[in-house]
Amino acid sequence: MTACDLDPDALESVADYVDHTTSEVSEAVTDADVVVVAVKPDIVGAVLSDLDLSPDQTLLSIAAGVPTDYVEARTDANVVRIMPNLAAETGDMAAAVTGDDIPGEVRQLLDDVGEFAEIDEGQMDTATAVNGSGPAFVFYLIQAMAEAGVEGGLEESDAETLAAQTFKGAAETVLRSDRSTEELIDAVCSPNGTTIEGMEVLWDSDADADVTAAVRAAEERSAELAAEFGDENDA
Repeated sequence: MTACDLDPDALESVADYVDHTTSEVSEAVTDADVVVVAVKPDIVGAVLSDLDLSPDQTLLSIAAGVPTDYVEARTDANVVRIMPNLAAETGDMAAAVTGDDIPGEVRQLLDDVGEFAEIDEGQMDTATAVNGSGPAFVFYLIQAMAEAGVEGGLEESDAETLAAQTFKGAAETVLRSDRSTEELIDAVCSPNGTTIEGMEVLWDSDADADVTAAVRAAEERSAELAAEFGDENDA
């Protein structure tokens, strides 16, 4: 595995995780079966212009908001678009993937760092909001639960640990259980117990609508970014 970047500090930060580092694009991609383009959306075009790839190679684009057709118009390689999230660092990533041909090497790579869902290109803006932006929304909720714990007298570090681990455990339960989230909620809520009292507050609030609004706002921004690249394609 070869990492390529013009920033020496960036290369140094990943040196322990790759076989080779370089600042020369041609050196990085010449013999590569899979080339990952992980750059900011506004420089994708410039990066692609420096890549001379063949149809036998696969280009993985993880630039948010950049449509597949924009990339395909600028390379001969097989294009796979991925929206990952930062939980790849811990092997718990949720990724959305789209492409006409997703090779085995790519599937294995994604399996190694978490879970992935194959979706249509037209669903990418929604997926970007759910799994790409989603970690920030979850961090916000963890923070809110932890702050409630601190207000109740818990030490800040204890409250954060309890809140974060509760989210982690609940997420694992959802992934491993055959029951729906509604059924899981019911399983925790005992009649006249503590959980049902808290859930009544949430059910009577606009919490679900606010979460939906946050997802829609992120989705709309992703669509705006995609439209900008579409206009560039038409120019």
